[in-house]
Amino acid sequence: QVQLVESGGGLVQAGGSLRLSCAASGRTFIAYRMGWFRQTPGKEREFVASINRLGDSADYVDSVNGRFTISRDNAKNAVYLQLNSLKPEDAAVYYCAASRGWSRLPDTYDYWGQGTQVTVSS
Repeated sequence: QVQLVESGGGLVQAGGSLRLSCAASGRTFIAYRMGWFRQTPGKEREFVASINRLGDSADYVDSVNGRFTISRDNAKNAVYLQLNSLKPEDAAVYYCAASRGWSRLPDTYDYWGQGTQVTVSS
């Protein structure tokens, strides 16, 4: 069992930056690939980024590639998402998730946090 708690969301102007954090409980954090997803009202949850267990390989959706950076600290059981050059279309609830596999599909992730709101003003 893994429990995930996100933090770091907030209101930022377009072009600004935020750093999201996700704290994980449990001793098996390193067994999971970690991902970030986002969702806006009326839309499906969208893959944003994921990182492998060792933290040396990452995957990004094209719309955030070059602006967002995912990282993890296995000693701290934490995963991060640095959001730079934010755009109004990046506004969403951002979720942290853990998966034993490799996929961009939300259904393949086993554990989810409660989400943190990111609001971007234009």
